Amino acid sequence: MMMIDATDLTKTYNGRGGCRGITLQVPEGCIFGLLGPNGAGKSTFVKMLAGLHRPDSGRATVLGQPLGRPEARRKLGYLPELFRFQDWLTPAEVLRFHGQLGGLRPQETRTTAFRSRVRDALELVGLSEAADRRVGGFSKGMQQRLGLAAALLLDPELVILDEPSSALDPVGRYEIRSLLKQLRGKGVTIFLNTHLLEDVEELCDEAAFLYGGELLASGPLHKLLSGTGDNVGGDANWRFRLGGWLPETWEELNDAVGGALSSLLRLVEADESGNALLTARVTDREQAGYLCALFIRSGLTLYESGPEQNSLEAWFLRMAQSQSRQGGVPQ
Repeated sequence: MMMIDATDLTKTYNGRGGCRGITLQVPEGCIFGLLGPNGAGKSTFVKMLAGLHRPDSGRATVLGQPLGRPEARRKLGYLPELFRFQDWLTPAEVLRFHGQLGGLRPQETRTTAFRSRVRDALELVGLSEAADRRVGGFSKGMQQRLGLAAALLLDPELVILDEPSSALDPVGRYEIRSLLKQLRGKGVTIFLNTHLLEDVEELCDEAAFLYGGELLASGPLHKLLSGTGDNVGGDANWRFRLGGWLPETWEELNDAVGGALSSLLRLVEADESGNALLTARVTDREQAGYLCALFIRSGLTLYESGPEQNSLEAWFLRMAQSQSRQGGVPQ
């Protein structure tokens, strides 16, 4: 089941900004990361999924229901990027209020079962010892944790988190990452909008990249980093691990391709045992296959061939810089 299924979803503000024509799917049970520079349209897209913005056009389902349907909201946890709790409330009172926002009747939030649920939620986010304090004395990080507790209070099947670690210190971020992994292990789907690339790299199974309000790439994270995901433009780095390499092999290969080898390949390393590692910038798998065939025809043993995974930061910068050079700036 696709927990989020958006087709050509568009929302602009008087024809400017926002996001346009977004089509993506989020499978059940994964952590999905939404990436892009400031002004890319990420928050607009998130607010549509949460039912806070109505799209101008396109369609989408969340938990199998059209956007904004009460049936989906009961199974959805949402942490907005910007929020504030009333200073005079305690965490338990905040969560009781959010329980009613989630569809519980007032009397249901006074039961022993609900009080136990509140204790569990506060313990999950590390606020048990602050349960009786006034929220007005909380640090930004503690308020962030309380917001996450509110998002998790009613055991949602899908959690949408908009910058959940922005106010946390390194220890807090580590604890939240551990919590999100636990939730994924229980089958909860998590949609994560964040600018913290290291969190995405460690947590996410799939990701999408927005720029200027448009979707440029989406797919499994490992495929995006290797240049083989959906909608990924540009070339990909490919690596070849070979056996039988001799000092004269480079010249022989160069002759076989008419003297153009240096424009195709780079010799990374070679040892006295004949093992060698080469990399190439290829436009598609067909070109990589041509190089594999070239090596085999030349008498080399092909041990390994495949896309070379980049760091998420390098991939992010390459995507953004490529669009900037093409004039694809946010409107």
